[in-house]
Amino acid sequence: MNILKKPGTIFCALLLSASVSAWAADTPAAAPAGVKLVDAKGVQELQAKGASIVDTRKSAEFVEGTIKGALSVPYDPEKSAKEVTFDSAQDKFDMSKLADKNAQIVVFCNAGSCWKSYKAAVVLSKNGYKNINWYREGVPDWKARKLPME
Repeated sequence: MNILKKPGTIFCALLLSASVSAWAADTPAAAPAGVKLVDAKGVQELQAKGASIVDTRKSAEFVEGTIKGALSVPYDPEKSAKEVTFDSAQDKFDMSKLADKNAQIVVFCNAGSCWKSYKAAVVLSKNGYKNINWYREGVPDWKARKLPME
């Protein structure tokens, strides 16, 4: 059978390939070295104690809605590979808004398929920040729990 004569077969193969690629691109379930994984309750507790809550999504996403009280520090442009061995030199993340390397910081973006907060956590840790927390589930989880947004 010649698959070129069956456009549906090609479409299904491409769709399956894209699905596998998208699945493989999820962030790790565990936090990177030097970073603590937190859930929504942990974010609330840290925020109540004065932690900086950092939205690493693009500015346009931030203005559409974010966790109440969050700072916009986009990990953008994100050009590196979506994998744990990414090359941060290909990306841009302005840490100047986060001057205190001993402060509690929570980074988040759009859940497990979004690498921006994972990468930001790694970059912060590698640059001497001591108290980095990663909210892997991010905005979708926060919204689903009907927690304060702005």
